[in-house]
Amino acid sequence: MENLKREELIKAEKSALVVIDLQNGIVNRKHSPHTNTEVVQNAGRLVNAFTEKGAFVVLVRVSSVDGKDIFKPRVDSKAGSMQFPEGWDSYVPEIANSKNTYAVTKRQWGAFYGTDLDLQLRRRGIDTIVLCGISTGIGVDTTAREAYQRGYNQIFVEDAMTASSKEEHNYVCKYIFPRIGKIRTSQEVALSLR
Repeated sequence: MENLKREELIKAEKSALVVIDLQNGIVNRKHSPHTNTEVVQNAGRLVNAFTEKGAFVVLVRVSSVDGKDIFKPRVDSKAGSMQFPEGWDSYVPEIANSKNTYAVTKRQWGAFYGTDLDLQLRRRGIDTIVLCGISTGIGVDTTAREAYQRGYNQIFVEDAMTASSKEEHNYVCKYIFPRIGKIRTSQEVALSLR
């Protein structure tokens, strides 16, 4: 707990764990620098720790029936065609049956726009969000920026997130997250939760 000072202890009643896109169609892709297994295990431990302390846990997923409600802007980067195989938007088994969690379905990168996430957090008096999931530079980063603009304190769990490349993950963790919150390990977060 070397990085977390006494005044930085995480109060369960004022905090929420927000887990981004740990679902079959995303977790089963190639990621770096942390493996999918590492991220899922670390996030699963955090889900258990937060629920044991009575903290609010939000499982976020991206989903669509036919893709017509997902943004499709013109971009330089060539995107693959959207495939929606059976179960692609189901949470991974390690967190799917977690009790006392709240599910949020989004249609874009961030978990705030077009969802009731902010409403649910504010109704519970939550001022701190602990973020993890896949992908560091897309879903986690966009949600983090949206949370920052709404005035939430944030803790980013570096070893419970990963990206499509090590460079993308490292860039966000080095240059973006320190400006809008604190970066910690899953062990540090679990030990500081009160």
